[in-house]
Amino acid sequence: MTEPDPGNDVGADDDLEVLLAFIRDSRGFDFTGYKRSSLARRIRKRMQDVGIPDYVDYQDRLESSAEEFRYLFNTILINVTSFFRDTDTWAYLQDEVLPELLAGIDPAEEIRVWSAGCSSGEEAYSLVIALAEALGIEECVRRVKIYGTDVDEEALREARTGLYPAKSVEVLPEELRSRYFEANGAQFVLRSDLRRRVIFGRHDITRDAPISRLDLLVCRNTLMYFNVEAQSKIIDRFHFALRKDGYLFLGKAEMLLSDGNRFEVANMRQRVFRRRPGSAGPQQQSTSVKLQVNGGVEVREAGRKHQLRDLALEAAPYAMLGVDVDGAVAVLNSQIRSQFGLTSQDVGRPLRDLEISYRPTELRSLIEQAQTEHRTVRVNGVQRRVSADEVQYLDILVQPLWAENGLSVGVAVAFLDTTITTRLALEVKRNREELETAYEELQSTNEELETTNEELQSSIEELETTNEELQSTNEELETTNEELQSGNEELETMNEEMRIRTAELDEARTFMHGVLSSVAAGVVVLDAEMRVRSWNRGAEDLWGLRSDEVNQQGYFALEFGLPSAPVREMVQHCLESRTRSGPVAIKAVNRIGRTITCAVACSPLDGHPKGVVLLMEESNQP
Repeated sequence: MTEPDPGNDVGADDDLEVLLAFIRDSRGFDFTGYKRSSLARRIRKRMQDVGIPDYVDYQDRLESSAEEFRYLFNTILINVTSFFRDTDTWAYLQDEVLPELLAGIDPAEEIRVWSAGCSSGEEAYSLVIALAEALGIEECVRRVKIYGTDVDEEALREARTGLYPAKSVEVLPEELRSRYFEANGAQFVLRSDLRRRVIFGRHDITRDAPISRLDLLVCRNTLMYFNVEAQSKIIDRFHFALRKDGYLFLGKAEMLLSDGNRFEVANMRQRVFRRRPGSAGPQQQSTSVKLQVNGGVEVREAGRKHQLRDLALEAAPYAMLGVDVDGAVAVLNSQIRSQFGLTSQDVGRPLRDLEISYRPTELRSLIEQAQTEHRTVRVNGVQRRVSADEVQYLDILVQPLWAENGLSVGVAVAFLDTTITTRLALEVKRNREELETAYEELQSTNEELETTNEELQSSIEELETTNEELQSTNEELETTNEELQSGNEELETMNEEMRIRTAELDEARTFMHGVLSSVAAGVVVLDAEMRVRSWNRGAEDLWGLRSDEVNQQGYFALEFGLPSAPVREMVQHCLESRTRSGPVAIKAVNRIGRTITCAVACSPLDGHPKGVVLLMEESNQP
């Protein structure tokens, strides 16, 4: 979990409070609920690192350097965590808590767990491994959802990867390492199906609304760094977040000795607590109820009415305070505890000892007035400053309470939050003034619009003329489009004819290639530049040159066993006379190096005035 490092007790410092308010307002990190001794020591450590002596100068540093916030937060929020930290505690959780917890949850229901202050994620992943061991991996993937939250975004980014160095997973038995982690270079990553069951997000347990309907809430070694007021608010949120009989798992240095009405101890040694059923309402004084013993029916009925009254008071949407005739606090509902920082421990204390007795307004004089005049006293529009830039507006009602015998039993003080309506009223007033100003401007604008309308009318007439021209142009374009369409159809027809001609040409080329290949004698076709255009299989067998070696090559530049001089004379004569020459017997060396007599004939190529065809065949004449 992410926690501030504890230090020596340091006195309150106004400049420190101003600095904390600046950090909260500019970056959303609210450290005002942390113990001042720890905060002061950690902040001064960072100030010493950068050589700044006082808080005011350090605030100037933060305003001028956004990067300095990151260094400060890393100094305040120290990540102290590991997999299955405190082995005995986790063994108790796995052996005792989880079996009992899972037995009370329907197999079709989702299992919801929250790891508050999860830091870099080891605690949240320890929870998913523990549940996978208890349920089986497939069942865990199907049912379990774990929320890991922290205020440190940098730690959360590390947690989302599920990637840890080998040293971090050394504490796990080899069996768990091989089952739940995969090697990734020099690091290990949690298997992806379980990693997807853990959702990480930024959450401030002192300010943000809690995650609800939880079966198990783990917040270890975090509460001890907050002051008493902040701890009380956090415990209120935790109690709300847990389901009936849900478990709260704290750290070794934390306990809930003062919250026995909301949590029962499951194991004090391991700091495991269970949520008691019902609402954690404050202690209240109630008037006596006359009971008639009648088989217990009226006793139970009175008990139910009493419980209903307490629950209704606790769930009231406004803050309410009850004061008895002796001036002591008798009732505190949940709204007043959360809004004014009161706790159930304040029940029974004299009202005069509490800050609420004089802030946001003097309550004791109002209470005395209500009791003296026997009527409800109402004060509207009381301002209460919640923070440096936020004001809350309250209507306060003080109502005297009387018993059936006419004796006073105390007063009920209700704080009705009218912030929204007051702000809306101020907004309406401001808007009305702005509306009147806008109306005057609108009148002036209307006159300008009339002038503009006349100009627009003239422009419309011009546009109508332009529109007619555009219509004519559009008709011409339509005609052109039809012509293009006709041309396109003609091109498609020509393309089809070309395809047929190409197919016929391919067929003729294949036929001619087959004819030339089937001739046993060597046949060579030369173009006007005496380049080889065809070299059949007979020529390959006779001279040992392949067709692809000689294609488009100059014939008389080729070196093979047939002398070129007599052939050149024969070709020249054939080109000039356009008649067949030969055959002529020429001494040559065939592809295997044997001397042969080759009969060579030359014929002009039809269709090519300057092309010739050479026919070469081994002669049997000596």
